[in-house]
Amino acid sequence: MEIKASLNNLRISERKVRLVVDLIRNTKTDKALAQLTFTNKRAATPVIKLIKSAIASAVNTYELDANNLYIKEVRVDQGKTLKRWMPKAHGRATTVRKRSCHIDLVLAEIKDSGKKEAKKTKTEKPVKLETLVNAKAPQAPAKVKTAKKQIKDSEEVTKEEDPRNSGRRGHAKMEGGTRGFANRMFNRKSG
Repeated sequence: MEIKASLNNLRISERKVRLVVDLIRNTKTDKALAQLTFTNKRAATPVIKLIKSAIASAVNTYELDANNLYIKEVRVDQGKTLKRWMPKAHGRATTVRKRSCHIDLVLAEIKDSGKKEAKKTKTEKPVKLETLVNAKAPQAPAKVKTAKKQIKDSEEVTKEEDPRNSGRRGHAKMEGGTRGFANRMFNRKSG
């Protein structure tokens, strides 16, 4: 049985990820995780997460043994390249290519367990919102009306006009007469 997992648009160059992935190809998953834990590369962390995700998928959906898995295939492909600009001498600009990659991982069993199908989970039938509202119809309107009335009453009590919002378009009027801030600021004769 094969379990597939993939990681798309990892913001590390595919060349750098291939250095890490080449260490773990065709190894048991526990040995691969131990190897990657002590690898001093930035790409090791996302690859560890991908392997753990594939193992969890195998254990939870297919009910496979985690110790019976090995990395059958790992492929690193080129992803999108973001193009940015960097200023250079004499007013020039050069492109900076920020590369990304896609990682595809395939786990397989060392000894075949004979399981070929995923575990079937039973989901509950979805409940429509209308049926819930109709079931509680006699009680709901009275409570809703009283709640709305209480909200309106509390808004009327708290609505007092703020003196700062009495200016044009809600802007505050400046204190000290009819002259505005700009007139006082740019007045020639102000000392």
